[in-house]
Order: sequence, then structure tokens, then C-alpha cells
Amino acid sequence: MRTPIAVLFVATAGLSCAQAQPGGYGREPSVLIHGNYCGLGNRFPLPPIDALDAACARHDACTPSGGLPSRLCNLRLFQRADLIARDPRQPDDVRAAAGFVAFGATMLPFAPEPPMVAMAPRWDAPFPHRPARVAY
Repeated sequence: MRTPIAVLFVATAGLSCAQAQPGGYGREPSVLIHGNYCGLGNRFPLPPIDALDAACARHDACTPSGGLPSRLCNLRLFQRADLIARDPRQPDDVRAAAGFVAFGATMLPFAPEPPMVAMAPRWDAPFPHRPARVAY
């Protein structure tokens, strides 16, 4: 199971010249597939270079430090990257990277959400201060 993941990781690192760059300011190196924020790590405080990089920066912002993002955070990244991949005004390389990011966003792990407890609705009298009238 680890071999296909390693092959995918190596393949994604080859998609961009921005691979294994230092994370900036003494941090760990990052493996970026596009811009300053798409990939493992980021180059904060540098600004995003385009719409796809901005979507990745938003995803990084909603991911807690040392934790997993929420399911909604991953869904937003998928939606934004998918829109960019379908936008004919974007350059081909950005559209290809956006399609890859959208696909990858569907496989990202997310933080487990606490279970939702469904409560039955309370059926109180609509006007508790007035007595009920019976009309026949």
C-alpha cells in the first residue's frame, strides 16, 4: 500500500519546479506542486500567485497547526480548484494543476467530527399563556 502512495508522491513532486523548497524562515522544507501554498507546506508570508494558489492558501488557513482540516475545508478546496480547472480563461498549466488539486482534495484526510445527536422537536402549545379553545 505504501508503494503506490510513494509513487504518487514522487509524481506530484515532479509537476512543478517548486519542489522541496525551504518552507521559509527556518522551517521544514515544503513540497509544493503549484505556487506558494499548493502542496505539503507553504511559503507564508508570501502572497498567492493566482486563484488556485489563493484557494490552497485558504485551505491552509482553515487547517489547524499540527491537525487535520475539517471535511468542509477540504470540500471548499475541491470546489474552488474544480472551478479553476474548468475555467477556459486560465492557462493550461494552471488548469491542469487545478484538476490535480481538485482530485487530491477528495482524498485528503479530515478531522473526525463529533457525532450529531438528533433531538426530537418539542411540541409545546403554540400560545402557552392562552387556554385552548375547542371549536365544534
